[in-house]
Amino acid sequence: MIYVLLSVLCSVLVSVLLKLARRADIDVGQAIAWNYVVTSVLTALLLQPTPASLREPGVPWLALAALGILLPTIFLALAASVRHAGIVRSDAAQRLSLLLSLLAAFALFGEQLTAPKGIGIALGLLALLCMVWRSGHGTAERGTAGWLYPLLVFAGFGVIDILFKRVAQAGVPLGASLQAMFALALLVAFALQLWRRMQGQARFTARSALAGLLLGLANFGNILFYLRGHRALPQHPALVFASMNLGVVALGALVGLLLFHERLSRLNLAGVALALLAIGVIARG
Repeated sequence: MIYVLLSVLCSVLVSVLLKLARRADIDVGQAIAWNYVVTSVLTALLLQPTPASLREPGVPWLALAALGILLPTIFLALAASVRHAGIVRSDAAQRLSLLLSLLAAFALFGEQLTAPKGIGIALGLLALLCMVWRSGHGTAERGTAGWLYPLLVFAGFGVIDILFKRVAQAGVPLGASLQAMFALALLVAFALQLWRRMQGQARFTARSALAGLLLGLANFGNILFYLRGHRALPQHPALVFASMNLGVVALGALVGLLLFHERLSRLNLAGVALALLAIGVIARG
């Protein structure tokens, strides 16, 4: 379970770094771009992918290309969500995106809908509604952004998970698929930053590059420790899944409330509690 704990810590650390970025005068877009340099290098060094597998017939390049575009753009949405809606709701929205992948499993991949999973999906949708509901007060909520960005995070990470399943179904080795995704994401992220630079909206700074290094380490650590957690407990995937998702929601809530003093309405807090319950029910089912 130590790997799952480390993965939870890395996941929440990503949100904390995004929260602190603006205070430290860091350009989040640049940091995200440099993050993919780090994840690409670490994937090559630690996972040792075999590029030849990407030349095999049946490689889902459309799904890989979509992931290359979505990964950096949804990362930007996550940063905006953390800024406008806070860590608590952003982490919970990201974890509740599993509802979309579950619905896709039933609609597209032939999985059978069980009563616990159906109840979990209903609870999850109710939790999402409670978390994005605007109470009309609180520093974390700023007009439309207070609910729009968490919804984008929810939808974006759900689509990313579905695309991951599509790549996994095609039989592409994990290291090679991650290397391809990160390389494509790197190109997209830097293309966006070069466009901003040409428009005079940003300039490259060493501070943002250093922040990207830290962000990349946390982002890759989240992925690596999660995978090792599954390898360490191969007979208990539900335990790893539930521990990871529940851990991120719970730790994210504690960090947001205690460290950043995020203000949540009673309805928002009820939504976080329902999110924990929904993830537990789905994992048990």
